[in-house]
Amino acid sequence: MSDDTTTTPDAGAHDAGAPDAGAPDAGAHGAGAADHIVSAMEAELPHTAGGAPHTPPRGPFRAGDRVQLTGPKGKLTTLSLEPGAVYHTHRGMLAHDDVIGQPDGSVIRASTGDEYLALRPLLNDYVMSMPRGAAIVYPKDAAQIVAFADVFPGARVVEAGVGSGALSLWLLRAIGPTGSLQSFERREEFAAIARGNVGTFLGAVPDNWSVTVGDLVEELPEAVEPQSIDRVVLDMLAPWECVDEAADALAPGGLIVCYVATVTQLSRTAEALRDTGRFTDPQSSETLVRTWHVEGLAVRPDHRMVAHTGFLITARRLADGVVLPNLKRRAGKAEFSDEDVEAWTPGAVGERGASDKKLRKVARQAAAQARKVAAAEAASAASDPSDGDR
Repeated sequence: MSDDTTTTPDAGAHDAGAPDAGAPDAGAHGAGAADHIVSAMEAELPHTAGGAPHTPPRGPFRAGDRVQLTGPKGKLTTLSLEPGAVYHTHRGMLAHDDVIGQPDGSVIRASTGDEYLALRPLLNDYVMSMPRGAAIVYPKDAAQIVAFADVFPGARVVEAGVGSGALSLWLLRAIGPTGSLQSFERREEFAAIARGNVGTFLGAVPDNWSVTVGDLVEELPEAVEPQSIDRVVLDMLAPWECVDEAADALAPGGLIVCYVATVTQLSRTAEALRDTGRFTDPQSSETLVRTWHVEGLAVRPDHRMVAHTGFLITARRLADGVVLPNLKRRAGKAEFSDEDVEAWTPGAVGERGASDKKLRKVARQAAAQARKVAAAEAASAASDPSDGDR
């Protein structure tokens, strides 16, 4: 979604929605590379005390800020501002120094005279352009998760499958400084990328967010007390494997929401929730977003839309010992075998995963972006400690 770009020096420019926008590979290899990345990020990324909520910067653009440029043809590019850096396209050059110091919502002229609208990216803009290791939860689905899971300020939330940190950002914003988010991720590289992305957007890693590397089935019982969690969000390949542990952690009346990609995953998750006897009858949905072209009397749907990305399935936790009343339904085919499910798993249909080299590359870039933002915040606070808008 951006013009063809190069940046001199590297200013962190990313095409909106591009999964691979990593910095040059620094040569981290070997079995311990992922461990080193995660431990280094733990030590280097700043934290906010007490999970203080993030207030988006106001006022003029500063060095280290992220800016979203809208080009002459409506294409979007997100980059991090650096003094002396230059944004290059086939339509000319735009100096970062021309943006730094300008108010949000300014129009900047490139060397060819083309005009670019400069705005601070919203959260939905950021998650579409941030470095990715795993596929993200799209904003349309994140909004539905926050709404249908009724994630409220002060909620105690467990998230499994942190990926690149997109959903974590939405959940952290919803729970506020008084809530807590405990995320679980099997792959250390993904955890590192998520920490870097969250630190970049929030300016620091909030203290009310923890990331545990490991299997949810094994780690959750050790991490939380029984019936102490308000919401459980599962974004993983096989959420049905974690249903019992989620039920143990949830308080009566709590809610589980699962995000799955295929109808076979949807079916198996629904049956697993029913089989426990500890949840209400699950509700399933998908969200399709269609934008419209509105210009004068030319009012019509756009030719492209964001259609299927995944299914959501939700259920409420019953009190212990309660038996859900039987609902009257028409008879239907509810039986299936493991072979039926395996035939449609991502591995069976040939889904390609990201290589370890790429993940290490993206993790380093995410960490570098977070450190740049933290340095800009510190410099701003040092230069004007009385400024309450930051």
